[in-house]
Amino acid sequence: MTDTQPDTSPVAEHLAAVDLGSNSFHMVVARLDDGHLKIIDRIKEMVRLGGGLDENNNLSEEAQERALACLKRFGERVKDLPYGNVAAVGTNTLRMSNNAREFLFRAQLALGHPISVIGGREEARLIYLGVSHSLASDEGQRFVMDIGGGSTELIIGEGFEPIHLESLHMGCVSMSRRFFADGRLGKKSWRRANTAAHLELRPFKKNFRQIGWESATGASGTIKAVHSVIQAMGIDPYVITLEGMYAVRDAMIAAGRVDKLELPGLSEERRPVFAGGLAVLIATFEALRIDKMRVSDGALREGLIYDRLGRFQHQDIRVKTVADMQKRFQVSPSHARRVSKTAHDLFCLVEKDWGLTLEHSELLHWAASLHEVGLIISHSGYQRHGAYMIDNADLPGFSLEEQDWMSVLVRCHRRKISPALFETLPSTEREAAMKLAVLLRIATVLHRSRDDETASIKKMEIDGHKIKIRFRKHDLDNRLLLSADLKQEANDLKAIGFKLKFK
Repeated sequence: MTDTQPDTSPVAEHLAAVDLGSNSFHMVVARLDDGHLKIIDRIKEMVRLGGGLDENNNLSEEAQERALACLKRFGERVKDLPYGNVAAVGTNTLRMSNNAREFLFRAQLALGHPISVIGGREEARLIYLGVSHSLASDEGQRFVMDIGGGSTELIIGEGFEPIHLESLHMGCVSMSRRFFADGRLGKKSWRRANTAAHLELRPFKKNFRQIGWESATGASGTIKAVHSVIQAMGIDPYVITLEGMYAVRDAMIAAGRVDKLELPGLSEERRPVFAGGLAVLIATFEALRIDKMRVSDGALREGLIYDRLGRFQHQDIRVKTVADMQKRFQVSPSHARRVSKTAHDLFCLVEKDWGLTLEHSELLHWAASLHEVGLIISHSGYQRHGAYMIDNADLPGFSLEEQDWMSVLVRCHRRKISPALFETLPSTEREAAMKLAVLLRIATVLHRSRDDETASIKKMEIDGHKIKIRFRKHDLDNRLLLSADLKQEANDLKAIGFKLKFK
């Protein structure tokens, strides 16, 4: 075990990544050969999940069925891969959807592996990771851009580390629906789309210009499609330029309508959302003064593969994220470690009886590591401050669901507790979350003195929600405060239906 994370990683031989994008679903499968990843399979299907969002941001049943059918096919390819070797994430559409939780339950059954929804900055980080592994390592600072169906990610980084990243609420699907929904490609539609994209870019363009970069690279469907059209039109065989995109836009204006559009190099499936994506790319070139952009084969799914491999090889970005947050908000690493260790020891005692999993162990560890983060604001009610901070922070490496779990556990680790505090989690997970909260609460009580040494637990008996802790003989005799705290804890836990006894 390290100071920050238990060693629970499976052996990675084959890894897979699934990207549930707003426009397309992608899957890549890779094999690890002599420490190097080799992509052995790629699958892409145009699902248009973002097109299934109604005016209330609910996914239509038709869009869900398209997505589930695709995931069942993907599931056939990865059904034999071990649990944990498949990283699957949803992006902007699932971030926006009000009924995403219900869809994800069905989607995970179809794929046969867990699916997480990630935030925009986490998406940007993973995109950069995937692109940077496909480029030469001696290029200095690089600008990376990815236009998805519902969001656009902009990143400046060096080597494999992002320096500055943003996620913008515009993409090829959303912009096409907003400005080209009637199929018309006239100048007025382009002007309106260009103005909207510039307004979205306006708060960020100054910082990006000031930081600067030596090279610009684009990733994923829209940018690849623009490059293919520019090549096929004989404009430039190697890179995307603003002049080249103006020529493509002029050809689209001349066509007048999407159904009359015949651009060389543009696939039939890409045609309905091409205008919106091109409008975003043109505005970004103009706003950030990009001269030229090449295209990378790496993208979000490759970034997922490398991120998962890093976890297996003890290079988990989550370890750095938690350590950085501890340092920034003056959390005591030594106290966090002792609480995490005791919580893990308790977890091992009840894991089988309570039906807990490896993922639950990790969530308990991260929550224990950050349970005092709210102290920097106020000691009074610091569990509430900490929960808010975790829920709203950008935490590289963590999914939005993992942040929800951590927030709930930190919120519930002390003082009054009630079932209502767990309602932000799926109903199927609330029972497990309560059990983890109980373990974290007991661990923090045992270390209230902030010493490494505390009363030693000889035995822990579990019968449903009934907990009996037997300490070593005389261990509580001289720990009157601890005994009082445990009595108070036993009283507090009654609110969520747990009975704690100790002697």
